[in-house]
Amino acid sequence: MAILDAAQWGNFLADHPDAHVLQTTAWGELKAGFGWTPMRVQAGTAGAQILFRKLPLGLTVGYIPKGPVGSGWGEIWPEVEQVCRKQHAIFLKVEPDVWEGQPISGHDLVPGAIPALPIQPLRTIEIDLAGGPDEWLARMKQKTRYNVRLAEKKEVVVRENVDIASFYRLMQETGQRDQFGVHSLAYYQRAYDLFSPEGTCALLTAEYAGQPLASVMVFAQGNRAWYFYGASGNAERNRMPAYLVQFEAMRWAAARGCQVYDLWGIPDMDEQALEEQFTGRDDGLWGVYRFKRGFGGEVRRSIGAWDKIYQPLWYKAYQVYSRRRGGE
Repeated sequence: MAILDAAQWGNFLADHPDAHVLQTTAWGELKAGFGWTPMRVQAGTAGAQILFRKLPLGLTVGYIPKGPVGSGWGEIWPEVEQVCRKQHAIFLKVEPDVWEGQPISGHDLVPGAIPALPIQPLRTIEIDLAGGPDEWLARMKQKTRYNVRLAEKKEVVVRENVDIASFYRLMQETGQRDQFGVHSLAYYQRAYDLFSPEGTCALLTAEYAGQPLASVMVFAQGNRAWYFYGASGNAERNRMPAYLVQFEAMRWAAARGCQVYDLWGIPDMDEQALEEQFTGRDDGLWGVYRFKRGFGGEVRRSIGAWDKIYQPLWYKAYQVYSRRRGGE
């Protein structure tokens, strides 16, 4: 087993360009500023970035988001367990970067783990960036295509910028309107500062007459890009700025060589149920599904999450605590 530092992990990922962005060095460093400690483990051709969060009494919880990386996962699990036990982990949550229906040969799932609640969204929409902007528009739903073009006609302009404070103000406005939580200004700033020097993050803002109307922060790794954070203000919404800024984010991703643009998070229901219900529901992720479905992508679902339990009694106590906290 090898415990890798940040630079060594970056070198390991250079041989695995299709690793998920949540397994990158920069993502680990982002989480290090907000209560997590990243550790990177390599065994054979496989590696994993494990995030540990401290609990009272010297205990921790471990988390592998969208990993491990590479092949031959069977080699890495004993090493991961050794690290987790040294960190006094109650359990390890693993969310592999594998889609339902995707072959997992050589990607042995966590031995002895149980299915568990995920942290990341189970279901998403992936947009194929093949063919260029005209073909993207052709694959969109008619109304979304119309709204993208309407924004251009109504003099909305999208610019890449570094004004995280303005983005945060839009995020707060969106969160209050649509009733969802947002990260702190420091979190968004740190994310941008870590990824943007590598050219793997962009902040794009749709403006009208110099006024910011909608903004997205997008990330890229290998042949994929992800729309993680987005906001739209209450002003000038009839100009459809949110549609144009997404379209320009797709352009940004394609310019970086990405083949897929991941819209990151829709309700966890099969596509038939999604289509039957989206017009009548606004709770949870239904509002964003109504928006995202129009871009003409493919609905995909991950194989889920697993918990490897090391301390059963503490695990049960942690589950009770988490349920109570979620109900507050």
